[in-house]
Formats: sequence, structure tokens, C-alpha cells
Amino acid sequence: MQSWRKLSLWQRLVIALPGLWLAVFFVAPFVLVAKVSLSQSVLGQPPYAPSFDWGNLSESIAKLRDLSGAAYAGLAEDPLYIQSYLDSLAIAAVATLLTLVIAYPFAYGLARSGPHLRPILLLLAIAPFWTSFLIRIYALILLLKDEGLLNDALIALHVIDAPLHIFATNGAVVIGIVYSYLPFMILPIYTTIEKQDPTLLEAAADLGASRWARFWRITVPLSWPGIVAGSLIVFIPAIGEFVIPDLLGGSDTLMIGATLWAEFFANRDWPTACAVAVILLLLLLVPLLFYERLQMRGETRRQ
Repeated sequence: MQSWRKLSLWQRLVIALPGLWLAVFFVAPFVLVAKVSLSQSVLGQPPYAPSFDWGNLSESIAKLRDLSGAAYAGLAEDPLYIQSYLDSLAIAAVATLLTLVIAYPFAYGLARSGPHLRPILLLLAIAPFWTSFLIRIYALILLLKDEGLLNDALIALHVIDAPLHIFATNGAVVIGIVYSYLPFMILPIYTTIEKQDPTLLEAAADLGASRWARFWRITVPLSWPGIVAGSLIVFIPAIGEFVIPDLLGGSDTLMIGATLWAEFFANRDWPTACAVAVILLLLLLVPLLFYERLQMRGETRRQ
């Protein structure tokens, strides 16, 4: 408390601004969504019975007994929602793992490249951001369809005899997520590898460590913060992805983003949709808390 008093007005403002940003754009929307999730679904506009009226505090307190947990009970009882969560977690986990496998060699080569080649490789890493996200997904449709460019090329090379059925499957969704989020995995890993002290590798080589031993026992452990950060950046939005499953997935593709959209716009069941969003947010807090714990452990070890 004493240190806060010693800070100048501008220093206090700089510290308070992130908290204010989170309060306005995260806490307040979450409270609103949680409020709607505890309301009752009705036929009307809006399609729920408000539980609170901020203009009349006394009535709002009296309405606390009218809060309904029916939306959350419905999520637990309906296997559709449970399956949507499980499929979303599975698809996001597989896509994150494949993205890591592809991104790490690229990030490693980028960090170890020469000063003249590195800007070109960095440019290639961020080049997909220069085009529209939808255009890139539509391009994948042209590649992955049964009569698409990929199957035509494989048949022409006599690798396969019949077209591979990739489009409109969960595999196509995974490919779309990997392709779309690959730069978000490359850049954090590249940053951690690029900052590593090269003298550590030299010392290990002087002690007789082979190249693979130096890689697995020095480079990979030291790049762990970038691996975790990149995995979270890919995994968290991939769980709630809507556009990629809608365009590349099939009728049997169940992801929570599509379920959420259906409840909001097709069924107009806003309390259930908000309950789905609240549970999803709570699920996403688990990896974030895990990452925060890892950071705290790292800071404790350094001290």
C-alpha cells in the first residue's frame, strides 16, 4: 500500500488502465452473459425474462429468488452439449499438437538462420495474414474437395487410385485450424529460441554432448515458455471456432461454436446459449491457470 502511495499520478494511471480495460471488455460482458444464463427463456424480444433491472434496485433484489438454473441443468441432461464440448476439446487438442509439430522446426530454422535470410523467413511466416481469413478457408475447400487440386495431383502422380474423402470431415477441420493458426505458434517459439544464449550449446559441445543431445536437453527445455504460450494461443480460440467447422466440417462435426450459434440465432434460446458460453469460459480458464502456475514456478526457481 505504501509503494502505491509513492507512485505518481501517471504511474498509477498506467497500472490502472489494464485493469480498467479488463473490467470494461471482459468482466462486464461476462457478468451480462451470466445474468442472461440465469434467466428464463420466453417468447418475446429479448427472448428471455430479465432477472435484474438496474434502474430499480429493490425489485432486482426481490427477483433474486426467480433466478433459474434450468439452462445449466439442460446442458447436463442433453448429450448434445456434452458431446459438443468433448469433440471441441479433442479437435482443438489434435490441431494444437499438429500445429506444434509443424511450427517448431520452422521456428528453430528461423531462429538459427542468418541475418540476411531471417527477414525473408519472418515475412513468409506472417504472409497468410495479408489475405482475408475467409478467402484462405475457401481456398482450402478447393484443395480438399474430392475433385479438388490435392486429389487431382495425387491421382496424376499415381499415389492414389480413388479420391481421398477429406472435405466435410473432422480431419478437414483440423487441417483448417492448423493452417489458420500456424503463425501464432511459430512466433512465440521463435522468440524464445532466438533469445537463448548460444554459449550454452557451445559448453555442452565442449563436454561431449552430441547435436541431438544439445537439442533435446538444452534447446527444447529453454523454449518451453514459447511452446506453452503458442499452444494456448492456438488451443483456446480453436475450441470455440465456428467458421472453420462450418465451412470445412461435415454434418456430423460437433463443435461448441456451432452449437452456441444455433442456440442464439436458430433456436433463440438465449439463456441456454449464455450457459454454454459460461461453461466454455470456465473450461478455458483451466489451461490459463496452468500456464500462470508454470510461470510462477519459473520465477520462484530463478529467485
